[in-house]
Amino acid sequence: MAIYLLSLFGSASIGVYSLATEKAAILPLQAPETKVNKIGEWLGVKVAKTTIGGSSVVGALVCANSNGMILPHSVREEELNIIRMIAEDANLTVMETRRTAYGNMVLANDYGAIVDPRLNPATAEKISDTLGVETAPGEIAGLPYVGSLALATNKGVLAHPMIKDEEQQLLKDVLKAPVDVGSINCGIPYVATGLIGNSSNVVAGFMTTGPEMFIIGQALDVVG
Repeated sequence: MAIYLLSLFGSASIGVYSLATEKAAILPLQAPETKVNKIGEWLGVKVAKTTIGGSSVVGALVCANSNGMILPHSVREEELNIIRMIAEDANLTVMETRRTAYGNMVLANDYGAIVDPRLNPATAEKISDTLGVETAPGEIAGLPYVGSLALATNKGVLAHPMIKDEEQQLLKDVLKAPVDVGSINCGIPYVATGLIGNSSNVVAGFMTTGPEMFIIGQALDVVG
């Protein structure tokens, strides 16, 4: 099964600290080189190590797909320069709003994006322009922080087990991928807090169980 188990800073919440797209991954500055190299090889992507505004919770602060990245206003120029080295021709947009946790507020793949319904239309439009996809406001399990409640790749979506039927249909329509439900790290329903990946492979928190890995593999179509 094409799932690699990982810890960062002794934590299984690897999705809080890192993110991945079809082309790139960002890990916190303090991540060991052995893990950086493994993730780059496993996912088939270029990897950068950086903080965002001096913070290690990269996955919570940044949302991205192959076309672009949304970053909070707190990002520093030297951090942007590091990201540019792996972002190739991707759009990088620094949001000039007080909100910072865009990784928690946006669920995206290369086909679409679901955004926190509390974001104003101008912000949603900027996200759409940067990521190059249609956006739609939505919730998962009645909660607005959709980026932490599901992981979307171009082949599938794994979402919080309590997702409602109408929410599941919205994700399927906008992200143009099948949607399944599951958990990570021995029952945690906030899927994206412990999971990163792309169409090739997936990296999960080290506490993820065998049955959870089976469901993840099926949902994201990375069963090898």
